[in-house]
Amino acid sequence: MRLRTLSIIPFAVIAMVAAGTTVVSADTGAPLPSAVTAAAQAPVDLRSAGTFAILSQSGVTDVYASAIKGDVGASPITGAAIGLACSEVTGTIFAVDAAGPPCAVTAPTVLTTAVGDVGAAYLDAEGRTFPDFVDLGAGEIGGLTLAPGLYKWNTDVNISTDVTLSGGPTDVWIFQIAGTLDQAAAKNVTLAGGAQAKNVFWQSAGAVTLGTTAHFEGTILSKTMIAMKTGASTNGRLLAQTAVTLQMNTVTLPAL
Repeated sequence: MRLRTLSIIPFAVIAMVAAGTTVVSADTGAPLPSAVTAAAQAPVDLRSAGTFAILSQSGVTDVYASAIKGDVGASPITGAAIGLACSEVTGTIFAVDAAGPPCAVTAPTVLTTAVGDVGAAYLDAEGRTFPDFVDLGAGEIGGLTLAPGLYKWNTDVNISTDVTLSGGPTDVWIFQIAGTLDQAAAKNVTLAGGAQAKNVFWQSAGAVTLGTTAHFEGTILSKTMIAMKTGASTNGRLLAQTAVTLQMNTVTLPAL
């Protein structure tokens, strides 16, 4: 068992066990209320980028057919780099020029603002201080049940088995990842206890890969690319500072 004292709980420690994470009293060993396991985080403000299910700076590739519920955009790259058919998107496709899909709206100013807002949101998530957990599981979080809070890794993060985020409808999870984020095929990120995808934020300095038929929850803010493998789905947003690649995927903008 590995113990870590939480500065915000003077006499509490974290016991990390195979089934997940449990907060216990250092004096009695009794579980503490989950509400005191971490300082409450405010959601990351996405501003105008919040309406986008997919927003990329260097294009979107797609193996037909995907189903995207929410807006899609790419900037500053030409609209020709948006490789989605109009029938795949329930929402508005925004392009910087007339080279986008036939249904696309040419709106370079809208996109410039949204891309700037993604950059600001990335820096907000990356810059949060006083994490509740550092390098949890040495980067392997599969099999864990994670309470709300701020998580920081100086490594890659892997989801090799299902992981659960358990909390209430206003609780917030922010994951700061210095490396890559990789989810194995057919594994799931699951929400429990009323947790909402709109309150989950994954900030990754490296590439993000969601495995074949895997399911993911929350907004991904990637410094580089986001790749969804065949049949993967997400209830969240793909906000990439380089490319987004799709292969017969489902991307659903979270309920606000």
